[in-house]
Amino acid sequence: MQLEPAEMTPVINRIKRAQGQLAGVLKMLEEGRECDEVVTQLAAVSKALDRAGFAIIATGLQQCLADESAAGQADLKKMEKLFLALA
Repeated sequence: MQLEPAEMTPVINRIKRAQGQLAGVLKMLEEGRECDEVVTQLAAVSKALDRAGFAIIATGLQQCLADESAAGQADLKKMEKLFLALA
């Protein structure tokens, strides 16, 4: 299933922010920052990526539900598997 690029703009922005946060985590490690600070930022990156993944799946599910054809139903099953992979 192809995702509509226009609908992915918020997801792309979220992933770019996570990319910046991850660069910050690397810098913190290189500087020898406190463990709790590093883990807190790493958790924020992880949560941002999870949310991006769920947003992609939600968009895909909406597209599948709008497509009542057999192909749409097959894509729906794929999206369900992807959701379970993130859960």
